Amino acid sequence: MAPARATAGQEAPPPPLTREYLHPSGAFSYKTPESWQVHVSPSDPDAVEAAGDGVLVRFLFQQGEAGYDSLHVTCMLERLAPPMDAEPRVKYEYDFLSGVVGDRRGLDSAFVVTYDKPILGHRDWRQRNVTLVGHGQSICAISYAPAAVWKKSAATRSLLDAVLGSLTFR
Repeated sequence: MAPARATAGQEAPPPPLTREYLHPSGAFSYKTPESWQVHVSPSDPDAVEAAGDGVLVRFLFQQGEAGYDSLHVTCMLERLAPPMDAEPRVKYEYDFLSGVVGDRRGLDSAFVVTYDKPILGHRDWRQRNVTLVGHGQSICAISYAPAAVWKKSAATRSLLDAVLGSLTFR
């Protein structure tokens, strides 16, 4: 699910995604550039985070088909810091775009969150949430990029779209 952007014709080609990771559940895989680091959350074994080049992608997986709208709302609350460390209001780029990815229902939202203290040198982060439900599985794929970098860097936009787009169900 990739909504049209004003810069769509100006996007840079994505870098090679040379490393493939299988989620601990075995339900899906995804790819990253060679230099990225991937780890499973110590507090949630169904959550995996991939990070590199100043951006992050978080995958949250659960067996069972959750209501995709309620799951999407829950996933949109995933942040880089606790809720009390961010401004309560977010700036939406777009919200609840629905569609189908393969044979799964999906929702897509993007917005900017402002944190009280800089995270990796930035207070404003663009967050994109893609929620997919079907075949007895539910997944949220969340990308995070510094808002200023997202706006100025076609390479960053292309990279995050490529990592999210590499998700393959098994």
